[in-house]
Amino acid sequence: VGAALPVASRGPVTPAEQAHRDTRDELTRLLVSRQVEPVAAEGAYALPFPVLSPVDAASLAVTLEDGAARAWTWVLDQATERSTRELGVAVLAATEVRAVAWRAAAAKTPVTNPFPGLP
Repeated sequence: VGAALPVASRGPVTPAEQAHRDTRDELTRLLVSRQVEPVAAEGAYALPFPVLSPVDAASLAVTLEDGAARAWTWVLDQATERSTRELGVAVLAATEVRAVAWRAAAAKTPVTNPFPGLP
């Protein structure tokens, strides 16, 4: 995302990336504590569309946040432990907050999703 943004517009990229890494690390600790082997991240991913402009970059960020929201909605649907559900709600809320800013940057409307992670 950041590579396609002008330097002055990259402010939200680093905190968003760090938030996703922190969530990954927390989820990894949770899985390991339950004797579940986490699946390693891929070395690279194919982009869903070409990212050639700042609007494309913001649209990609929306796609990534919405994908994370869908995944965490599934976790919430399956989770039975309070701590897992609390984590899911917190992460789901954070993905939507970031997505709102990216939707605005991509000129997408509406900028909010009343039910993040759901179709």
